[in-house]
Amino acid sequence: MLSTQFRAAKAAAIILLLASLLAPPAFAQPRSVQIEEMTSTELRDRIAGGATTVLVPIGGTEQNGSHMVLGKHNVRARVLAGEIAQRLGNAVVAPVIAYVPEGSIHPPAAHMRYTGTISIPESAFESMLEATARSFKQHGFRNVFFLGDHGGYQKNEQRVAERLNREWAGDPSCRVHALAEYYEVTQTSFVAALKQRGYSQAEIGTHAGLADTSLALAVDATLVRGVMLKEPPKPGENRGVQGDPRRATAELGQLGVQQVLEASVAAIRRQAPSQNR
Repeated sequence: MLSTQFRAAKAAAIILLLASLLAPPAFAQPRSVQIEEMTSTELRDRIAGGATTVLVPIGGTEQNGSHMVLGKHNVRARVLAGEIAQRLGNAVVAPVIAYVPEGSIHPPAAHMRYTGTISIPESAFESMLEATARSFKQHGFRNVFFLGDHGGYQKNEQRVAERLNREWAGDPSCRVHALAEYYEVTQTSFVAALKQRGYSQAEIGTHAGLADTSLALAVDATLVRGVMLKEPPKPGENRGVQGDPRRATAELGQLGVQQVLEASVAAIRRQAPSQNR
């Protein structure tokens, strides 16, 4: 009995050994730029090696109609910030800030009228941004960039950056930047590119319309519910959408994605000379 079990175990060991020898070689994966995927010492060494710029992606948890998920901004901000950091070559990405001001909770206003939206006070949001920047300064980062994927809090990012830079005026070791270009390009050149292709402003929209939905499709198609996307709204129905997303495509969204990446990388290199490699 024992002899039979021994022979079976030996045969299994030989099979595992042969399988490991015949397996294709593992290819090295590119190093992650996401801070939350690093250990503390890995990040410490990355900073010492010259990665002294940190991108802070800011999203938001809000309704996006019946066809798009609540976390659209969070996914988009993380993915795009990661691609920007890869292009820069010596930057890393902080965890996404998913809790942002969305208006009055009681009585509910704006997106808070729809299930799932989360809103925090502007003062709490600014305190969070400020503490985040102070933390990164403490760890040796020289440039902190806020990348806001939502229009409602752009002014808050700017206020925090100006406040900290005034405080640190006598200490050139760290600067905070509200990267307006990241968001502005989606409202200007991307909209212009869509209009050149025959889409109207009413269809392009300002929230969860053609432009917004196309950007989401380009970043991650699972953010959009295809069945609901094609369903026309019922007369008098308010889905929380400004625009018409039904003709949105990932191909259209790629126009905006590329503009965001190019504009952001160029702006960061202008504002942070250490990024000019």
